[in-house]
Amino acid sequence: MPLSTQSQAGDEQYVLVASLDNVRNLSNILKAITFREHAIFNATKNGLKVTVEDSKCLQANAFIQADIFQEFTIKEDSVGFQVNLTVLLDCLTIFGGSTVPGVSTALKMCYNGYGYPLTLFLEEGGVVTVCKINTQEPEEPLDFDFCSTNVTNKVILQSDSLKEAFSELDMTSEILQITMSPSQPYFRLSTFGNSGNAHYDYPKDSDMMELFQCTKTQTNRYKMSLLKPSTKALALSCKVSVRTDSRGFLSLQYLVRNDEGQICFVEYYCCPDEEVEEE
Repeated sequence: MPLSTQSQAGDEQYVLVASLDNVRNLSNILKAITFREHAIFNATKNGLKVTVEDSKCLQANAFIQADIFQEFTIKEDSVGFQVNLTVLLDCLTIFGGSTVPGVSTALKMCYNGYGYPLTLFLEEGGVVTVCKINTQEPEEPLDFDFCSTNVTNKVILQSDSLKEAFSELDMTSEILQITMSPSQPYFRLSTFGNSGNAHYDYPKDSDMMELFQCTKTQTNRYKMSLLKPSTKALALSCKVSVRTDSRGFLSLQYLVRNDEGQICFVEYYCCPDEEVEEE
């Protein structure tokens, strides 16, 4: 692809240059965290982290490692900016996001530093389109302080089994209750909707359960409205790690394979719903 193989003379002016032979490897992962208009981009030599937040209760992060890109050049330790995610996705799919075998849109993404727009060069079939998107100074993302030392319970599941659970649970329920325990029911999802109470249990030795590490019984409730955006990531993923910490905060980490079979991660943090009394 011309965009990623040609070293253009003007590249020296940019603090960040990232190229992809297939733009879907970026656009698909961004769709998995699109539930608010703006996103915070933070680039380091390790790659790109994109963060979207909702009212200090929910945070989604997409991690695209540097080696996913055909070219990833950064001139500072860290480069950050905020952009309108809806506009960015519209630009990334300007050629229609073709899924025809052998036809892909190449992307070169350039950023010149504070106050400058994010410039996208998109090429498909010899046609190049240039988009410039205004950037803002990034807000400081919320620190959920979710560290592995405070994790009390963790399971890793095949994503298909979680998709099946969501299809069977009553999504009219305002909350999703998650029970994790070293003893039965081990891992249980519960809803309380219009058609009554529903429970979905996973035995700890289930074929769908890749890892089961539960140290104490925890039952926490989460607003369904906060969890629904994460189903976009679930749909793309092949595995999901479900963790809770001592405060009841929830981490959902999705392993996503792109069109080339490379691995990216999408992580959602959600705070527990403290308004509902335990029954």
